[in-house]
Amino acid sequence: MSTANRTSYLVRLSLMAAVVVVVAFVPFLGYIPLVVIKATTVHIPVIIGALLMGPKAGGILGGVFGITSVIKNTMEPNLTSFVFSPFIAVPGSTSGDWRALLIAIVPRVLIGVIAGWLFPLLRRITKREKISAVIASVAGSFANTILVMGSIYFLFGQQYAAAQGKPFEALAGALIAVVCTNGVAEALVAGVLCPLIALPLWKVFSKKRG
Repeated sequence: MSTANRTSYLVRLSLMAAVVVVVAFVPFLGYIPLVVIKATTVHIPVIIGALLMGPKAGGILGGVFGITSVIKNTMEPNLTSFVFSPFIAVPGSTSGDWRALLIAIVPRVLIGVIAGWLFPLLRRITKREKISAVIASVAGSFANTILVMGSIYFLFGQQYAAAQGKPFEALAGALIAVVCTNGVAEALVAGVLCPLIALPLWKVFSKKRG
């Protein structure tokens, strides 16, 4: 990568990271508070950045998303914020758990990695940019929801169920319901908005590189 291309890449990455932060911290835009969990739209700029700049940039943007999740759940906690912030005490104890960082950050990094990796792969296979971008966007979004909910179950299952006033035996069904409602909604939004925004920009950047 030439110096000019590297500079352009870093500028675009910085701008997209700034967009992630702005979306995350604008009230009721990036994180939409529900009764026991926050729905999110912060995955949208992460996926857009991944489609434009690839899996490495997507992973970095996903990491920024994860950090904002830790901050938001620390500063504006709800009943289950302990699964996203090690600074919020786990029910039944007086301290947080470092494993909350795994839930807050790792799935969000993988949003960008998966979307940024799938898009060029599917584009080569299908020769169709739009359908490739849609599938990559939906896959990145769904990966986040499934990994977050799965990690909550295996790392904090008992405590999460207690925080919601549910028996542990009912937790799996409740988490699956979140995947089928919030997860589907977030994936559909990503599948529509991300290609709509990213593809025109991707074509412009491709022409400039050519």
